[in-house]
Amino acid sequence: MGTVTVVPGRPPGARHVLTTKSPPVTPPAADRRPPVGRSAAGLAGALLLLLATVVLSLGIGAKPLSPGQVWDGLLHSDSAAYTLVREMRLPRTLLGLLAGTALGLGGAVMQSLTRNPLADPGLLGINAGAAAAVVSAISFLGVTSFTGFVWFAFAGAGAVAVLLYAVGGGRAATPARLALAGSALNAALFSYVNAVQLLDTASLDRMRFWTVGSLASAQGYTVVRVAPFVLAGLVAALLLARPLNAMAMGEDAARSLGARPGRVRIAAIVTVTLLCGAATAACGPIIFVGLMVPHLVRALTGPDLRRLIPYCAVLSPALMLAADVFGRVIVRPSELQVGVVMVVAGGPVFLYFVRRHGGSRA
Repeated sequence: MGTVTVVPGRPPGARHVLTTKSPPVTPPAADRRPPVGRSAAGLAGALLLLLATVVLSLGIGAKPLSPGQVWDGLLHSDSAAYTLVREMRLPRTLLGLLAGTALGLGGAVMQSLTRNPLADPGLLGINAGAAAAVVSAISFLGVTSFTGFVWFAFAGAGAVAVLLYAVGGGRAATPARLALAGSALNAALFSYVNAVQLLDTASLDRMRFWTVGSLASAQGYTVVRVAPFVLAGLVAALLLARPLNAMAMGEDAARSLGARPGRVRIAAIVTVTLLCGAATAACGPIIFVGLMVPHLVRALTGPDLRRLIPYCAVLSPALMLAADVFGRVIVRPSELQVGVVMVVAGGPVFLYFVRRHGGSRA
């Protein structure tokens, strides 16, 4: 606003207005985002990248196929590539799309909920909780189908999510404390999984590829059954974007904006459980997808979840399929499971983030 002063030597009725500039207002974190046009162009580029990984996933394997052969195999039942493409690689690719989306979104929601840049469903034990519950169902109850043990995966993932939030200090958790609590839970749960496998040799062959994280055994019915859970989790994550943005400014500010922190936390935990439980039940525990992709996307979009979540939904499956394709090529004619590839690729990234954020609050 302007300041009114009376200048000596001027008539009493005359006034001189000295104007001062107001300091610039820094927008909230959620509003510091790139222009809409640039964001839309970036999302279009991400979709093209995802399409490229889908084509590679359908065409690359023990028997490489050209794009024309892939197209014929998809459309024509009399094609020599029909069985390979439609019955083997297509379900595998679709499962990679769904699982990658679920893990990336789970990581984005968890990082926002805990305000912790090191939060990842696989790294912090949530996927391990789902795996422990599924392995128990397979070994002790004889459950073998996705429909049977998906509910065990949800129960295990949900229990560990709540336990991790409590043990890590809740709202007072630091990145280092949460990472340590998650690492301890992760180690304990996977020790249990390994013990069950060693004691039950009949179930070992059924579980050994699943427990390292694999897309190789994907079937069409698995894709159909996991899709509703992932889609429900995607919708829930999109609906949580605005209230989680509000909570990033503090609980008092969130309440003033109409958000209810208690309900938002519960909804976020349920969303992470739904996404990670479905992905783990379908293809086993896979880590680092939910850590790497949100950090990469945040550099492009800023912290606004309304833009970050759509990017994660596109780039996370692209990363998953790229890792799966790399695993098929690196030891051809055999293959390296996607879970192993993600561990090798994500380990250095995790160490970098530990050095950068380990001692600070998110």
